[in-house]
Amino acid sequence: MATNSSASVDMEDVQTVDLMSELLRRMKCASKPDKRLVFIGPPGSGKGTQSPVIKDEFCLCHLSTGDMLRAAVAAKSPLGVKAKEAMDKGELVSDDLVVGIMDEAMNKPKCQKGFILDGFPRTVTQAEKLDEMLKRRGAQIDKVLNFAIDDSVLEERITGRWIHPSSGRSYHTKFAPPKVTGVDDVTGEPLIQRKDDNADVLRSRLDAFHKQTQPVIDYYAKKGNLANIPAEKAPEEVTKEVKKVLST
Repeated sequence: MATNSSASVDMEDVQTVDLMSELLRRMKCASKPDKRLVFIGPPGSGKGTQSPVIKDEFCLCHLSTGDMLRAAVAAKSPLGVKAKEAMDKGELVSDDLVVGIMDEAMNKPKCQKGFILDGFPRTVTQAEKLDEMLKRRGAQIDKVLNFAIDDSVLEERITGRWIHPSSGRSYHTKFAPPKVTGVDDVTGEPLIQRKDDNADVLRSRLDAFHKQTQPVIDYYAKKGNLANIPAEKAPEEVTKEVKKVLST
């Protein structure tokens, strides 16, 4: 009973306009088809830009392993307690634990219509364990979107980025250059590049990504649910491509 009473008090504290907008959202979502998606792509491929758009369009929840682990640890769920023990020892959280926490997260109302998995699975073993867990739920991954982009395009995107530290304003030497090279348009102060935004760091990150992820891409290609998205296009064009793939 205590749980119900605290829940009702929480609901009483919510503004009517918020309750109504959530109710309208759920009614709109009721007619949407279920979608269980995996997004794969290297750093800078734009999958982070597409996730919130597709999440809202199809009424999905966005599942990131880092966020789920932190939430499970904070909630002190049995799996969260085990995950915290591993992290406190400096160990990696096992695949079985991660998939178990994911299984719990999928029970939430916001995941009723499906989910977008971002950053998982990273290995074929994880992909297999994910498939086993979904099978127990009578479900499966519907589509795996591979945000395919040439490394040279990524290098141009990322190494051309310059930042104004105090305001966070960002520029790009090719796509959005400042009026004066190396100088912020508003303050006239110098621009900087992030340490990670250089070609050597990017190449090593991309090498690691390709080695780790290619077997996962091959795994889903064999299953016939992989779709390659041409991620070098403008974000609006990529969104159109994603929606086209998901409507088939």
